[in-house]
Amino acid sequence: MSLAEMIEEMAKGARNASRQLRGVERAKKDNALELMAIKLLEKQEDIIKENQTDLSAAKQAGLSDAMIDRLTLNPEVITSMAEGLREVIALPDPVGEVTGMWKRPNGLLVGRVRIPLGVIGFIYESRPNVTVDAASLCLKSGNAVILKGGSEAIHSNLMLSSLLGEALKEAGLPQESIQVIPSTDRDAVKFLIGLEDDLDIIIPRGGEGLIRFVTSHSRVPVLKHYKGVCHVYVDKDADQKAAIDICVNAKLQRPGVCNAMETMLVHEDIAETFLPAVADRFRQDGVEIRGCQRTVKLIPETIPAVESDWPAEFLDLILAVKIVSSMDEALDHIEKYSSKHTEAIITNDYTRSQRFLSEVDSSVVLVNASTRFNDGNQLGLGAEIGINTSKLHAFGPMGLEELTTTKFIVYGQGQIRS
Repeated sequence: MSLAEMIEEMAKGARNASRQLRGVERAKKDNALELMAIKLLEKQEDIIKENQTDLSAAKQAGLSDAMIDRLTLNPEVITSMAEGLREVIALPDPVGEVTGMWKRPNGLLVGRVRIPLGVIGFIYESRPNVTVDAASLCLKSGNAVILKGGSEAIHSNLMLSSLLGEALKEAGLPQESIQVIPSTDRDAVKFLIGLEDDLDIIIPRGGEGLIRFVTSHSRVPVLKHYKGVCHVYVDKDADQKAAIDICVNAKLQRPGVCNAMETMLVHEDIAETFLPAVADRFRQDGVEIRGCQRTVKLIPETIPAVESDWPAEFLDLILAVKIVSSMDEALDHIEKYSSKHTEAIITNDYTRSQRFLSEVDSSVVLVNASTRFNDGNQLGLGAEIGINTSKLHAFGPMGLEELTTTKFIVYGQGQIRS
């Protein structure tokens, strides 16, 4: 059987499984998730053994320390994965929720009810723990999923897939509900994203190059974000001490992730006091500042910014800084360079905070809080499968509810249309 034929067969199996999942009650899905958590903990040694095979290959291939860290599965990470499964168990099941009901003049009762999306293709890189996260969210929301992880995690992902499949079987659910493509061939992605008859949605999660390839070539609708060019605007009425703490957290808590601050905008009225103080904090942690001409005058070690710095996602200890003369200038800058991911305003002025919330067109907009809160778990969704900035059909972190859609249901008493 060719790779294309194998993936097509997996997709047809997923389609059949998704049909069976539509009517599965919450208790049965939660039982399967609990069995998965138990198996992860019971089979830690086996998981770590397979993971070591991946780690050895990754080190030989010269992967970065950051990539090695993301790839590593140890008892602490596996315990966290099991805890994550139990967090999903505790979440409400969105499937079957009636979101509205109204009566028509002819007596028809019309409503809307939440249903699964169907079959999800999930393409991701590096982190094998994401295999379990994505599988749990898809199962709880009644979806079948085909997972295509990175080649660097193939042994880990296949081991995890085997355990998840065992749990599904013991719970009386179709094993085709969760499948990992057992191939490192890059063509697997191409074949998967061409299955428009069997897949309902593709969710890519990884580097911008991967996501742009999937978006350009997919025949299946894609939910994605390309990059996170996240801004923090420090307004003239900001509490400067709080602003320093927020900006430092937004940049430094994890600089290599998509919700880290990449550009800091500062109102000119407070720039002379705020910028040297915050720059001192950044300097202590080795942050390179690339700033506008006015910033260079206030912080001598600043590297003059060039045009390419403003739309950049650095994912590193690099920060673009611009002094603005007004909130209007800040909003114009965000409108021009934002990737619609995450933006924040630091201010004590209620009117300006509300205007910022209203006018900024990004998936999460914050007032007096770090951009690092654009995360499904942090926002109370329990977990997320990714962050979507394309607005259709969800905008922002995608949790259980975002992995469903709605259909109309109609109750009649013999009505016919005249």
